[in-house]
Amino acid sequence: MQLQDVSQRFLFEQADVRGELVSLDQSYREILAKHPYPESVKSLLGELLAAAVLLSSTLKFEGLLVLQARSSGPLSTLMVECSSNQEVRGIARYADSLEGEQLAELMPDGILAITIDPDNGQRYQGVVSLQGTTLAEALNGYFESSEQLATRFRLLADGRIARGFMLQALPADRQTDTDERRETWTHLNVLADTLKPEELMALDNQTLLHRLYHQEEVRLFDALPVVFKCSCSAERSGKALVSLGREDALALLEERGGEVTVDCQFCNTRYRYDRQALDTLFEAAEEHAKGLH
Repeated sequence: MQLQDVSQRFLFEQADVRGELVSLDQSYREILAKHPYPESVKSLLGELLAAAVLLSSTLKFEGLLVLQARSSGPLSTLMVECSSNQEVRGIARYADSLEGEQLAELMPDGILAITIDPDNGQRYQGVVSLQGTTLAEALNGYFESSEQLATRFRLLADGRIARGFMLQALPADRQTDTDERRETWTHLNVLADTLKPEELMALDNQTLLHRLYHQEEVRLFDALPVVFKCSCSAERSGKALVSLGREDALALLEERGGEVTVDCQFCNTRYRYDRQALDTLFEAAEEHAKGLH
C-alpha cells in the first residue's frame, strides 16, 4: 500500500470518542532533506511532526500549532509547526557528538512546550516535562496532568514515513453516565494497545480501524492533505534586518563585504541584501511608520 500525506478523522457513533490518523511521506522526507540528521533525530522529528498534525486537527481556528522539545542534552531542540491548513515544517538542533538513540538519553531533563497561536485571538502555551521513554508517552502525560480532554497517542517514524494515531474523549453527549464513559474509554484504549508497530506503519486507515474496532460502529471521514511549506519570506527576513536599526544594519553590511545574508533555519533558503536593498527596506519602513501617525 502506498502511504500518502494525509490526516483522517474517525468517530465512534455510539460513544463520545473521536480519533485521528496521520500519515506523512513526502512532506516528512522534504523536511529531512534540508538537513543531514542522524537516524535517531530523524525518527524523533518525524514523531513530533505526526503529533503536531494530530493536535492541530482538534483546533477550530485559523492559525498555528507549535510543538517544541528542549533539553540540555545532546539533542537540544526539536521544533515543529503545523498550520490550520495542514502545512508543516520542522527542525532539530543537536551536538556534533550524538550518543544514544532513546528520548531519555538524547533529551534528559527535557521539557515539551505546546503553543497555540491563532491568527485572531490570544496565544496559549502549555509546558510539561518530557516524562516517559517516548514522545507519545510525554504527550499522554501532558493530557493526563492537565484539565483537558483525555487524549492518547501512538507515534512512529523511521526516516521515510511517519505515522500517528490519536484517541480523544469528547464532552458527554451520547453517553452521560460517568462510569459508562470511563469503561468505554478504557475498552477503546485496550483495543488500541493491540496495534502492532508494523501495522501502524503499513496498514491503510480503513484496514487499521477494522483491525482494531470491527465490533464498533466507526465513521471514517474524508482524508485531508498534509504538505511541507515553509513560512519564511523575503518580507520576514527584511523585517529582521530593519529591527537592527539602519546604523547597525549598514555596519553589518560593511563588515560582510557589501552583502548581508539571512538564512531560514527551517528550509535553508538564503535571502541576500546589498546596499540598495537595505536602503529600500528602511525607506519602506519609514514610510510605513509615517502612515501610522
